[in-house]
Amino acid sequence: MHDDIPLTTGRARRVLDERILPAVHATATSLDTGWHELPGEPIPPSEGLALEFTPYEVGTTWGAAWGTTWFRLTGTVPTDWAGRRVEAVIDLGFDKNMPGFQCEGLVYLADGTPVKSINPRNQWVLVAEEAVGGEPVELFVEAASNPVLLDYHPFLVTHEGDVQTSSSKRLYTSRRMDLAVFESEVHELALDIDVLLELQAELPEGPRRMRILQALDDALDRLDLQHIAATAGDARAALAEVLAAPAEASAHTISAVGHAHIDSAWLWPVRETIRKVARTTSTMTELIDQTDDFLYGMSSAQQYAWIKEHRPEVYARVQAAVQAGRFLPIGGMWVESDTVMPTGESIVRQFSQGQRFFEREFGIRPKGVWLPDSFGYSPALPQLMRRAGFEWFFTQKISWNQVNKFPHHTFLWEGIDGSRVFSHFPSMDTYNSRLSGSEVAKASRQFRENRLATGSIAPVGWGDGGGGTTREMTGTAKRLADLEGSAKVRWEHPDVFFDRAKAELADPPVWVGELYLELHRATLTSQHGTKQGNRRCEQLLIEAELWATTAAARTDFAYPYDELDALWQQVLLQQFHDILPGTSIAWVHREAVAKYAETAAALTAIIERALSALAGPGDATVVVNPAPFLQAGAPAQGAVLATDVPDATPVTLTAQDGGHVLANDLVRVVVDGRGLVTSAVDLTTGREAIAAGQAANLLQLHQDFPNMWDAWDVDRYYRNRVEDLVAVTSVDASVDADGVARVVVQRAFGDSTVRQEITLAPGSRTLEFGQTTDWHETEKFLKVAFPLDVRAEHTVAETQFGAQKRVTHTNTSWEAAKFETSMHRYVLVSEPGFGVALVNDSIHGFDTTRDAVDGHVTTTVRLSLLRAPRFPDPETDQGLQTHRYGIVIGTDQLGATSAGVRMNAGARAVTGAHGFAPLVEVSGDVVLSSVKLADDRSGDLVVRVYEPVGQRGTGAIAVSDADGAVFGPATEVTLLEEPRGGAAALDASSFAVDAYEVRTVRFPRVRG
Repeated sequence: MHDDIPLTTGRARRVLDERILPAVHATATSLDTGWHELPGEPIPPSEGLALEFTPYEVGTTWGAAWGTTWFRLTGTVPTDWAGRRVEAVIDLGFDKNMPGFQCEGLVYLADGTPVKSINPRNQWVLVAEEAVGGEPVELFVEAASNPVLLDYHPFLVTHEGDVQTSSSKRLYTSRRMDLAVFESEVHELALDIDVLLELQAELPEGPRRMRILQALDDALDRLDLQHIAATAGDARAALAEVLAAPAEASAHTISAVGHAHIDSAWLWPVRETIRKVARTTSTMTELIDQTDDFLYGMSSAQQYAWIKEHRPEVYARVQAAVQAGRFLPIGGMWVESDTVMPTGESIVRQFSQGQRFFEREFGIRPKGVWLPDSFGYSPALPQLMRRAGFEWFFTQKISWNQVNKFPHHTFLWEGIDGSRVFSHFPSMDTYNSRLSGSEVAKASRQFRENRLATGSIAPVGWGDGGGGTTREMTGTAKRLADLEGSAKVRWEHPDVFFDRAKAELADPPVWVGELYLELHRATLTSQHGTKQGNRRCEQLLIEAELWATTAAARTDFAYPYDELDALWQQVLLQQFHDILPGTSIAWVHREAVAKYAETAAALTAIIERALSALAGPGDATVVVNPAPFLQAGAPAQGAVLATDVPDATPVTLTAQDGGHVLANDLVRVVVDGRGLVTSAVDLTTGREAIAAGQAANLLQLHQDFPNMWDAWDVDRYYRNRVEDLVAVTSVDASVDADGVARVVVQRAFGDSTVRQEITLAPGSRTLEFGQTTDWHETEKFLKVAFPLDVRAEHTVAETQFGAQKRVTHTNTSWEAAKFETSMHRYVLVSEPGFGVALVNDSIHGFDTTRDAVDGHVTTTVRLSLLRAPRFPDPETDQGLQTHRYGIVIGTDQLGATSAGVRMNAGARAVTGAHGFAPLVEVSGDVVLSSVKLADDRSGDLVVRVYEPVGQRGTGAIAVSDADGAVFGPATEVTLLEEPRGGAAALDASSFAVDAYEVRTVRFPRVRG
């Protein structure tokens, strides 16, 4: 028997695409259409429905970039359609390959009721299940003409990414606005053929595949191509037997959950995301109504809050679907944030703000952290997840690794403190599944835990730009529920999947340390202004809570709960994994920088009000220290009068060989005539920090043109071309009135200039660099190098509530892939007896090389300062940019921690009558992270501390009872501020801490 597989499959594919699919809505009549193009920003739906509409002809161009056009569609159901399912079919000019990345619309009834969205993969709107002939039809479409920025040739330079620079040319041409009969049997036939075509393509040339191919031929023989609807049922009958064959008993099980992964901003601004969420959730609630078993999951409390505020009529439908158990709040975070760059306090608030919202609105507390698409995952997360009450973690992004294949799909992830969280990666390697044959087969074939576990998760739906699950996907899932040759598919809550997976894997494999993404490494540097705004606002939030808490405990100051919540939520939003990493369009980052400025101003006002209450009325200068370490003569997290600050011995400044020598009691530094640091000696040990014959503070410029993903990626070949920026315009030196020695260096290169102030303060081990760059380069990467005379086996880089070690060698492909890595406020390199740290105020990326001359090993650390990618924002980092960083000469991990904290939480001077003692003091082996009042507004005091250097120890917390405020015995609580470990009291005067352990302690307010 001759088997011509391509003949059968080619026949089936052409008939499906050219005859069957068009026949689903073949019986149609045009709707009368009117339109109204808005001149500016979107308007509320109530106003859109009341607009005046002028006649519109289908085929006319519409919609400039970022514009909104309202369409009014009217018509009458033909009498001979009575009793049939009638739908409106609306094609605004869609490209079916770009759902979520081009024009979209939300359809309303005349009374303002939202129906569902329309997009490239979802162009229909239900008018009536059983139509009444002669019934009038009136629909309104709020259509968004979002420009296509990631086209078939991606990463092209475009100025369409900001409404301020986009063109006014109309982008889309409508194709269809019809009323049509929905031929359900034709639709079902299309799904039958599509599922079988994709299934057979994954099967070997055995009996099952051959019988599917024969059934397809038999079905097509029964189908009259000129009368599709009339013969569809007969064709389906020929496929019934192969579709009814049950799956093998050992078949992999896919737990499907509807999904849209709506990026809270990316190639669209936040204001458009708000509408995307409304469009997608309208469609998902409609699909829930149309099905019996479909489940849709959505994370990000922020997105629910947007619908509640901006589309309450949509939110009501979401609430009902949640109550019915079909719309699933998952993830428990405020947004799907970046997890590498935010501080530990920010991650805590992502959890606490998210869980508070879900519990308040739905009475639900999600059990897992759902983060499918973030650019690597901090090793501090397992502890924070567990202490926030989460039971599982889900992501997919690590499958994007350039070099190394991650060895597990279901496993335990162990963090820096030893905490472990049960984790799962979907084995089909996507968070936007459509349940295609290739995806389903891949999920089964490459699942790493096949020996013991039976299944994996599949997030199903069009995503990134939204859209979600379609009725085609739910129809596919129905056919794959129990089908021979395929994995079995069922809609299932992730909690159910994780409970089963834990039972199956009693001894799961363990992955220790960070989940490093071998891709998108440049997200640690792109859009410096956004990253700087985040770092500064994080610190101001912590400081505002500290002083507001202290003032509320000691005065009649009213703690600003609502204001702080709103400001936290704004910063948390901008930690979304395409905003903070610097990978969004210009519009997003322009708004983000402006929001950071507004947030900083509001937080500064809170701080000033609280400090005014604490210092009292007066005109004396009070020095206030928000850091948990001493600085500028002020007590840790307290204040003194400026007259009580001891005088410091000035730094000496002497000329030497065309350069300058800066020295205090601790260190001696040489800055040569080029403004480079050629020597940095720790006077305590006599050790030289700078590698012999080399110079630190060396700015280096690289060509930076990655293979793709411009704002996201830096490819390792960037190192092959480098320019050392050693030429100077001027070098000047002086000692100021505070005894600080200062060397000012100015340089010019390309189209840019740099001005550095190199300073050494009395009593400080840190040589600081204040840098202002007027940056006008293109496709360049600016770094600053510190070749250090330290034989370091590891770098120690700060992360949330601790640090992570990375080896300095590249013995394996796993180490070699980490050629650009992350830090928070410091990175330390050390050998026994001596260490050097680099600290910063807004830098997150660095690289390390291990060098040797005649057996003498040194370590070079380079901080990543600025980039100039051209997609998606062609003006990335252009203009004035500022950095502060420093080299700490002769230090250990605790010293690096304190120096990093001081650089980010500097002392401030205010006017008042007196200083004041700290409300909370800690001692022993812990560092104070935050002081705040409890989220439940009880007035209880919440204090968070952590062990900073990775060793066991003891800590103590003392709370002042000055001015009448009295707090009761301490209790350890979770990150959600609820009793932990059986609500046992904690002896705050002495308690044990493990390496990098985070402890959150609650003191009930009993008086004052």
